[in-house]
Amino acid sequence: MEHFIFLFKKYLMTERNYSPHTIINYEIDLREFDEFLKSEDIEQITNFSYQDARKYLAFLHKKGLAKSSVSRKISSIRTYFKYLESRKYVNENPFLMLTLPKKDKKLPKFFYLKEMKQIIDSIDSTDLLGQRNSAIIELLYGSGLRVSELCSLELHQINFSNNLILVRGKGSKERYVPMTKYCFEAMNKYINDSRRKLLMNSKSNTNIIFLNHLGFKLTTRGVRDILNRIIEKTAQIHKITPHMLRHTFATHLLDNGADIRSVQELLGHSQLSTTQIYTHVSKEKLKQVYMESHPHAKE
Repeated sequence: MEHFIFLFKKYLMTERNYSPHTIINYEIDLREFDEFLKSEDIEQITNFSYQDARKYLAFLHKKGLAKSSVSRKISSIRTYFKYLESRKYVNENPFLMLTLPKKDKKLPKFFYLKEMKQIIDSIDSTDLLGQRNSAIIELLYGSGLRVSELCSLELHQINFSNNLILVRGKGSKERYVPMTKYCFEAMNKYINDSRRKLLMNSKSNTNIIFLNHLGFKLTTRGVRDILNRIIEKTAQIHKITPHMLRHTFATHLLDNGADIRSVQELLGHSQLSTTQIYTHVSKEKLKQVYMESHPHAKE
């Protein structure tokens, strides 16, 4: 099993070009699967059968995991066996016939325009960190970046002449996203003012755009901490995550007439089905507006 895991990780990295974060998640699922094999005294993976796959599914359910987590873990092991079968290490993929539990449909949480204004207005953009925080909010909301994409941004990826950002997304896929007027102003101000001063704290010559108070690369966890501190100043909003701002970006675009293919391209989604969840969010908003506004709906 250990040898197969090593080969599979190498395959994901070199042939599938998956991110380190994704590969780590696969390894976590495989280690858990390995523990199951040991508990069932299955010493050879070639002996793993469809009945064993059903047992593993029951094993995951007994752990009290959410349906989405069970589906993801089974999907990981299914991909693993698909790789083993393609390399002739096993004769069949016992997970192919396994029916995955239906995921609970959860609509992405987003902010209304009024709430976004509260968040943006709560930032004091006159100081060093305030300038940086303002640029972070504008990028996550105005351009729809993932937090990992934001943290890895380098100076050469920003084109102020054309108001464009070259984003390197999942699987090293590249896409261009535009900057809003507010995003352009916030980024320009941060890069030419506070970033230079923050850089002096570390005395480094990094091209990474977003830095922490010590002048080093800002981490994804650091961004989440920044957002939590921002939200403390807005009494009406109790929770915020980087992805909620990305959800808001997509929802507001669709609410204002953007076509779904364009939104898919801007978000960097490889599958249209991933983007379509936002059409449901927009429908829910439309339904809410109707129920609150139409005289007969309120009776």
